[in-house]
Amino acid sequence: MEQTLSNNLLTVTIDTHGAELQSIVSKTTGHQYLWQGDKTFWGRRSPVLFPIVGAVWQGRYRMDGREYEMGQHGFARDCDFTIMPDTPDDEAWFALESDEATLSRYPRRFRLEIGYRLQEARLTVMWRVINLDDRDMTFQIGAHPAFNYPEFNPSDPVHGYFCFGPRDLHAEVIEAKGCVGSETVSLSLDGHDMLPIEATTFSRDAIILDDSQVRRVSLLDKHRAPYLTLLFSAPLVGLWSPSPSAPFVCIEPWWGRCDRVGFDGDFAAREHVNNLAPGNTFDASYMIIFDNF
Repeated sequence: MEQTLSNNLLTVTIDTHGAELQSIVSKTTGHQYLWQGDKTFWGRRSPVLFPIVGAVWQGRYRMDGREYEMGQHGFARDCDFTIMPDTPDDEAWFALESDEATLSRYPRRFRLEIGYRLQEARLTVMWRVINLDDRDMTFQIGAHPAFNYPEFNPSDPVHGYFCFGPRDLHAEVIEAKGCVGSETVSLSLDGHDMLPIEATTFSRDAIILDDSQVRRVSLLDKHRAPYLTLLFSAPLVGLWSPSPSAPFVCIEPWWGRCDRVGFDGDFAAREHVNNLAPGNTFDASYMIIFDNF
């Protein structure tokens, strides 16, 4: 089932399956900002990553002295959420509660609420995690929205640009089985303090900026015209596209990150995890500002 938010600038559609964004369309131009999930490149559009971000080493993790299997990015993206009633006209909210199926993969009782607020040319995505268990709850959560390039041509040497502001940036890179190693690389920004998105930009998979290096990422078109901007307080952000010929790019604020290669400790000892006491609530959000109408 789908829910729609609309104003004089944008129409936004969200599906109860995964509480996932399905469409972001400009009412002025008809332009579709959100990748539409063609499986030729990537079958998803904007999944919510929970209770992990990325991969756990060898697809297994340990909690409470037991070992569990967990696929990349967790299970929330594949669950059906319920629509929360009595929300403001400019918001849509969805909820998922733990059940026997989730407990067999992640042994904590929780409630995950995901909200969307549309105000003018701004879409705010909100997450609320509530610990319903009688034990501390360790988890990660993140975003994975994919945005269509404007005027995409696979033969173009540059598809667009990332702008972070004038600064030196270092990134972690994926080493093996979806997990990071010890290597970091410096991003080579051009004379305009921008990172061109070229055929080789994602040759080593995602670019991961950690340590709260940036709190905003702007995506510009191939002419350096503003397209959209993400604002966030997340400590990490991932940048990714599956191939040079893919007509989209992902900008992913994360409160968490994949394991380091070889990690075999307890879930609570993983890097970049959030810990929530029984009965407590974790709130986080990010905002997308659309510039090109």
